[in-house]
Parts: sequence; structure tokens; C-alpha cells
Amino acid sequence: MPPAIRPARPEDASALTVLVRASFALYVPRMGREPAPMSQDFPADIAAGRAWIVDGPEGPLGLLVAYGDGPAEDPSFHLETVAVAPAAQGLGLGRALVGFAEAEAARRGFPCVRLYTNAAMTENLALYARLGYVETGRRREAGFERVFFERRL
Repeated sequence: MPPAIRPARPEDASALTVLVRASFALYVPRMGREPAPMSQDFPADIAAGRAWIVDGPEGPLGLLVAYGDGPAEDPSFHLETVAVAPAAQGLGLGRALVGFAEAEAARRGFPCVRLYTNAAMTENLALYARLGYVETGRRREAGFERVFFERRL
């Protein structure tokens, strides 16, 4: 049975910060700094309706931040952050959250989902390729080595 994914609420913001910090901690030594999601403004994401979570018995197990935008000639749905609590990794929650983002993009009429991850996050690079995402470029932005992906819907 797929996990229940619900919109995040304002009272979830602090728990989402804890979840993301735990989920992304293993990348800090690889990158030599904290990944961008570790300083994300979850209250703003929640207020904008861009955040969804998977609840667990003691707090959120998974998080998705995604939104649609882009110029009329090239609209896309952006998958900004996917995080899964370390204890819940390997259970398919990340895949379910990505699938939810794709379904939400299709429901809203977007032709594709775009995302980027860090080159040091090799697990993510492999996951997105397995899920049918195609690498569209690499570049350094804001001090991060980013790898860009797209999946046409």
C-alpha cells in the first residue's frame, strides 16, 4: 500500500527541519558544507502550498517540496526537495514522493518535472536515472556542484 501523503501544515515546520537535517547529514562531509535543503524555509514552503509529508508514528518520515512555474513557452514542475528519515530509507518513500510530484505535475497540466541534485549525492543521481529522469546539464551555482534532470510526462 502506498504511503499517505498529505499537505504539510504550519505546525509541521520544525519537525521538517529536524527530518531534513537528519536526512542530509551524511552529505556534509562529502560536500564540505551543508546541502541547501538543510537551511530551507519550511514555514514559507508550507504557506505557499509547496510542501507535503508522509507521517510516521513519531513525526514525519518523508518530505516533498515541489512547485510549478516557468515561462508560458517552457512551463515545468520543479521537484525541489525530497527527504526521507534515515530510519525509513530503503522502504520506497522517496520513490513514492517523486511519484506523487509527477502525478501532481500531470494533474496541473505540466509537461515535465525538473529537478537538480548535488554531484556528491551519488545515491540521488542513480535513483533519478532509475526513475526515468534524463540528465540535462551540470553547473556550479551558489557554491554547489549541481546536476540537472528532467522527466517528460
